[in-house]
Amino acid sequence: MDLELKGRTALVTGASAGIGRGIALALAAEGVRLAVTARRRERLEALEKEIGAQLVIIEQDFMQEGAPQKIAAAALAGLGSVDILVNNAGGSRPFKLEASEAQWEEALTLNFTRQRQLAHALLAQMVERNWGRIINITGKSEPEGVNGAFAAKAAMHAWAKGLSREVGRHGITVNCIPPGRIMSEQIERNYTPEYRKWQAEHEIPMGRYGEPADLANLACFLASPRAGYITGAVIPVDGGLRRYQF
Repeated sequence: MDLELKGRTALVTGASAGIGRGIALALAAEGVRLAVTARRRERLEALEKEIGAQLVIIEQDFMQEGAPQKIAAAALAGLGSVDILVNNAGGSRPFKLEASEAQWEEALTLNFTRQRQLAHALLAQMVERNWGRIINITGKSEPEGVNGAFAAKAAMHAWAKGLSREVGRHGITVNCIPPGRIMSEQIERNYTPEYRKWQAEHEIPMGRYGEPADLANLACFLASPRAGYITGAVIPVDGGLRRYQF
């Protein structure tokens, strides 16, 4: 299927590894011109070399005050416009019950506030062109304990749904993809090979952990003109890991 993405422009956050890198590779393969951002410039330069096309590389700590506005400005300066925003930056924040306010604030800022700010920094130019795609990589909705990222990702789902109702008339869609166990540095750091094998065999109907390309395929479709009537949706890519039916 021709996704009709050639010549479009996209900004992908957290693009140096894992899911973000996989999405950047998939979009580039569809002919999308890319701006990519992360803290590790050398990883972004390696991505550019693998893609074989010039990227707008934005080395930026997402947590810094004003980072979303700086990232948006750099992407617009380099690409001319941003048709597609992939909000992928973030990270798990498991807490004990006595977690501090500073820990909660950091988790919510990293996993919700900065993504919201970045989207709003790019909305006006999407509205002006009457076309846009905002894709948020979020998180599962079955927390096994207290985790600041889960709370922030739930906020992302609610915000994205509300935003989709405001901007749909401007040809802009807003969707969320909660990943299951998708192989990444974070997965390798947090889960032993033995646990990954056990979980794949006992809890994931597809019998394996996913790869970034499994999620990137859906992201590319949602970014395309062909997905223009899908908005406000939360679509998991988890091999059937979640247990509820909707």
